[in-house]
Amino acid sequence: MKKVTEIFFRGLFTLLPIIITFYVLYSGVIILENILGRFLRILLNDTYIPGLGFIMALLVIFLFGLLITNFITKSIWEQIEKKLTKVPLIKALYSPLKDLMGLFSSKGKKDLKSVVSIEMTPGVHMVGLVTRDHFTDIPEFSGKNLVPDQELIAVFIPLSYALGGYTVLVNKNKVKKLDIPVEKALSLAITGWVKSTEHD
Repeated sequence: MKKVTEIFFRGLFTLLPIIITFYVLYSGVIILENILGRFLRILLNDTYIPGLGFIMALLVIFLFGLLITNFITKSIWEQIEKKLTKVPLIKALYSPLKDLMGLFSSKGKKDLKSVVSIEMTPGVHMVGLVTRDHFTDIPEFSGKNLVPDQELIAVFIPLSYALGGYTVLVNKNKVKKLDIPVEKALSLAITGWVKSTEHD
Protein backbone atom coordinates (compact mmCIF):
# COMPACT_ATOMS: atom_id res chain seq x y z
CA MET A 1 0.00 0.00 0.00
CA LYS A 2 2.86 2.34 0.87
CA LYS A 3 4.46 1.66 -2.53
CA VAL A 4 1.17 2.41 -4.36
CA THR A 5 0.80 5.71 -2.46
CA GLU A 6 4.40 6.65 -3.25
CA ILE A 7 3.89 5.96 -6.99
CA PHE A 8 0.63 7.94 -6.99
CA PHE A 9 2.17 11.02 -5.38
CA ARG A 10 5.23 10.82 -7.62
CA GLY A 11 2.89 10.86 -10.63
CA LEU A 12 0.84 13.69 -9.10
CA PHE A 13 3.83 15.91 -8.35
CA THR A 14 5.26 15.30 -11.83
CA LEU A 15 1.98 15.88 -13.67
CA LEU A 16 0.66 18.83 -11.61
CA PRO A 17 3.24 21.45 -12.79
CA ILE A 18 2.54 20.42 -16.42
CA ILE A 19 -1.25 20.73 -15.92
CA ILE A 20 -0.93 24.13 -14.20
CA THR A 21 1.44 25.42 -16.91
CA PHE A 22 -0.93 24.42 -19.73
CA TYR A 23 -3.94 25.75 -17.80
CA VAL A 24 -2.27 29.18 -17.42
CA LEU A 25 -1.40 29.19 -21.15
CA TYR A 26 -4.94 28.09 -22.04
CA SER A 27 -6.45 30.82 -19.83
CA GLY A 28 -4.21 33.40 -21.52
CA VAL A 29 -5.41 32.28 -24.97
CA ILE A 30 -9.08 32.42 -23.84
CA ILE A 31 -8.64 35.93 -22.40
CA LEU A 32 -7.02 37.18 -25.62
CA GLU A 33 -9.71 35.43 -27.69
CA ASN A 34 -12.50 37.12 -25.72
CA ILE A 35 -10.99 40.61 -25.91
CA LEU A 36 -11.85 41.01 -29.62
CA GLY A 37 -13.75 37.75 -30.20
CA ARG A 38 -17.11 39.09 -28.98
CA PHE A 39 -16.88 42.13 -31.23
CA LEU A 40 -15.85 40.03 -34.24
CA ARG A 41 -18.70 37.55 -33.65
CA ILE A 42 -21.22 40.42 -33.88
CA LEU A 43 -19.47 41.88 -36.92
CA LEU A 44 -18.94 38.65 -38.87
CA ASN A 45 -21.93 36.59 -37.61
CA ASP A 46 -21.79 33.07 -39.08
CA THR A 47 -18.50 33.66 -40.90
CA TYR A 48 -16.58 34.02 -37.61
CA ILE A 49 -13.88 31.38 -37.17
CA PRO A 50 -12.97 30.36 -33.57
CA GLY A 51 -9.49 31.64 -32.76
CA LEU A 52 -9.82 34.73 -34.93
CA GLY A 53 -10.20 36.92 -31.82
CA PHE A 54 -6.95 35.53 -30.43
CA ILE A 55 -5.10 36.21 -33.70
CA MET A 56 -6.54 39.74 -33.90
CA ALA A 57 -5.56 40.44 -30.27
CA LEU A 58 -1.97 39.36 -31.00
CA LEU A 59 -1.97 41.54 -34.12
CA VAL A 60 -3.24 44.58 -32.17
CA ILE A 61 -0.55 44.03 -29.49
CA PHE A 62 2.14 43.77 -32.18
CA LEU A 63 0.91 46.89 -34.00
CA PHE A 64 0.82 48.82 -30.71
CA GLY A 65 4.40 47.70 -30.01
CA LEU A 66 5.35 48.85 -33.50
CA LEU A 67 3.76 52.26 -32.90
CA ILE A 68 5.55 52.94 -29.63
CA THR A 69 8.92 52.10 -31.19
CA ASN A 70 8.37 54.93 -33.68
CA PHE A 71 9.79 58.23 -32.36
CA ILE A 72 6.73 60.37 -33.19
CA THR A 73 4.02 57.98 -31.96
CA LYS A 74 6.16 57.09 -28.92
CA SER A 75 6.29 60.78 -27.96
CA ILE A 76 2.50 61.07 -28.37
CA TRP A 77 1.97 57.97 -26.20
CA GLU A 78 4.30 59.34 -23.52
CA GLN A 79 2.22 62.55 -23.39
CA ILE A 80 -1.02 60.52 -23.09
CA GLU A 81 0.61 58.40 -20.38
CA LYS A 82 1.62 61.50 -18.40
CA LYS A 83 -1.97 62.78 -18.52
CA LEU A 84 -3.35 59.40 -17.44
CA THR A 85 -1.00 59.09 -14.48
CA LYS A 86 -2.24 62.43 -13.12
CA VAL A 87 -5.64 60.84 -12.46
CA PRO A 88 -5.40 59.51 -8.84
CA LEU A 89 -7.10 56.11 -9.27
CA ILE A 90 -5.42 55.35 -12.60
CA LYS A 91 -2.03 56.39 -11.17
CA ALA A 92 -2.46 54.08 -8.16
CA LEU A 93 -3.17 51.07 -10.42
CA TYR A 94 -1.30 51.78 -13.64
CA SER A 95 2.09 52.94 -12.32
CA PRO A 96 2.83 49.90 -10.09
CA LEU A 97 1.57 47.49 -12.78
CA LYS A 98 3.76 49.17 -15.40
CA ASP A 99 6.81 48.90 -13.12
CA LEU A 100 6.01 45.23 -12.41
CA MET A 101 5.63 44.40 -16.12
CA GLY A 102 8.84 46.31 -16.80
CA LEU A 103 10.77 43.81 -14.69
CA PHE A 104 10.01 41.09 -17.25
CA SER A 105 11.48 43.11 -20.11
CA SER A 106 15.18 42.91 -21.05
CA LYS A 107 15.66 46.44 -19.71
CA GLY A 108 13.87 45.51 -16.49
CA LYS A 109 16.14 42.52 -15.93
CA LYS A 110 19.15 44.84 -16.25
CA ASP A 111 17.60 47.05 -13.54
CA LEU A 112 17.99 44.16 -11.11
CA LYS A 113 21.59 45.06 -10.42
CA SER A 114 22.87 42.06 -8.48
CA VAL A 115 22.12 39.33 -5.96
CA VAL A 116 23.17 40.11 -2.40
CA SER A 117 23.08 38.63 1.08
CA ILE A 118 21.94 40.71 4.06
CA GLU A 119 22.61 39.69 7.66
CA MET A 120 19.24 40.51 9.23
CA THR A 121 20.24 39.31 12.70
CA PRO A 122 23.52 37.68 13.82
CA GLY A 123 23.81 34.36 12.00
CA VAL A 124 20.60 34.85 9.96
CA HIS A 125 21.05 35.88 6.32
CA MET A 126 18.48 36.77 3.64
CA VAL A 127 19.08 36.79 -0.10
CA GLY A 128 17.70 39.67 -2.13
CA LEU A 129 18.02 41.57 -5.40
CA VAL A 130 19.39 45.10 -5.59
CA THR A 131 16.70 47.10 -7.40
CA ARG A 132 18.17 50.57 -6.85
CA ASP A 133 21.69 51.69 -6.02
CA HIS A 134 21.00 55.44 -6.01
CA PHE A 135 18.13 57.87 -5.38
CA THR A 136 19.29 60.80 -7.51
CA ASP A 137 16.17 60.61 -9.70
CA ILE A 138 13.94 61.25 -6.66
CA PRO A 139 14.69 64.91 -5.78
CA GLU A 140 12.58 64.89 -2.63
CA PHE A 141 14.29 61.79 -1.26
CA SER A 142 17.81 60.51 -0.97
CA GLY A 143 19.18 57.71 1.14
CA LYS A 144 21.02 60.21 3.31
CA ASN A 145 17.78 62.01 4.14
CA LEU A 146 16.56 58.83 5.81
CA VAL A 147 19.78 57.78 7.54
CA PRO A 148 22.46 60.51 7.73
CA ASP A 149 25.98 59.67 6.54
CA GLN A 150 24.93 56.32 5.10
CA GLU A 151 24.75 55.37 1.43
CA LEU A 152 21.59 53.31 1.11
CA ILE A 153 20.51 50.88 -1.60
CA ALA A 154 17.11 49.24 -2.15
CA VAL A 155 17.04 45.45 -1.89
CA PHE A 156 13.99 43.40 -2.88
CA ILE A 157 13.55 40.19 -0.87
CA PRO A 158 11.15 37.76 -2.66
CA LEU A 159 8.78 35.55 -0.68
CA SER A 160 8.85 31.78 -1.08
CA TYR A 161 5.85 30.05 -2.72
CA ALA A 162 4.20 33.42 -3.42
CA LEU A 163 4.25 36.26 -5.92
CA GLY A 164 5.51 39.11 -3.84
CA GLY A 165 8.11 40.20 -1.37
CA TYR A 166 9.26 43.27 0.45
CA THR A 167 11.92 45.92 -0.06
CA VAL A 168 14.44 47.08 2.52
CA LEU A 169 16.71 50.12 2.37
CA VAL A 170 20.09 49.09 3.70
CA ASN A 171 23.58 50.53 3.94
CA LYS A 172 25.47 49.28 0.88
CA ASN A 173 28.43 48.36 3.11
CA LYS A 174 26.21 45.93 5.02
CA VAL A 175 25.44 43.68 2.04
CA LYS A 176 27.56 40.98 0.46
CA LYS A 177 27.39 40.47 -3.30
CA LEU A 178 26.73 36.87 -4.36
CA ASP A 179 27.90 35.35 -7.64
CA ILE A 180 24.45 34.01 -8.60
CA PRO A 181 22.47 34.95 -11.76
CA VAL A 182 19.33 37.00 -11.00
CA GLU A 183 17.01 34.43 -12.64
CA LYS A 184 18.53 31.59 -10.60
CA ALA A 185 18.25 33.56 -7.35
CA LEU A 186 14.58 34.33 -8.04
CA SER A 187 13.87 30.69 -8.86
CA LEU A 188 15.57 29.49 -5.67
CA ALA A 189 13.85 32.10 -3.50
CA ILE A 190 10.35 31.39 -4.87
CA THR A 191 10.75 27.64 -4.33
CA GLY A 192 12.17 28.07 -0.83
CA TRP A 193 15.61 26.90 -2.01
CA VAL A 194 14.28 23.36 -2.37
CA LYS A 195 16.63 21.14 -4.34
CA SER A 196 14.55 20.13 -7.37
CA THR A 197 17.22 18.38 -9.44
CA GLU A 198 20.51 16.63 -8.74
CA HIS A 199 22.34 19.35 -10.72
CA ASP A 200 20.94 22.32 -8.75
